[in-house]
Amino acid sequence: MRRNSILFYLPLLLSLHGEAHASPTCAATVGELGVMLGNHIFPLKWEETTMDDGKPLVMSIVENHGSLFMEFTKTGEGLWAESHGVICKSGTDFEAQFTGEQIRLGPAASWLLRLALTNGGKFKLTKLGSDQLHIETSSWSGIFSPTSK
Repeated sequence: MRRNSILFYLPLLLSLHGEAHASPTCAATVGELGVMLGNHIFPLKWEETTMDDGKPLVMSIVENHGSLFMEFTKTGEGLWAESHGVICKSGTDFEAQFTGEQIRLGPAASWLLRLALTNGGKFKLTKLGSDQLHIETSSWSGIFSPTSK
């Protein structure tokens, strides 16, 4: 009888063990982001290369009080947007998701961006080769390259 019980629960135990080693689908810390990316080196600071005003946005990902914190700063103008949130896999892309309470829009943010993100939203992050990242939201997009600044 005991042997039959073990055989009955064995598939369940094995499936739970397998899930423990699967990569997560969302990351809330820099460490979790590394695990989600398969421990590949992912730069945490990026500079926009497709701006048309000569003032690139600089995006930084840091860990602040145990959670991911993304900051976009417009060169020469100051804060564009900053937010606590999570970064999740979405197919081959990633999404930085945040609520209206988590995002703070700075003086460099346009009225269109303010309208689009006031109640929360997401930034879609798409790797373009090894040295470019396409970042977009509902009212804006740009291509970024890693920076060592």
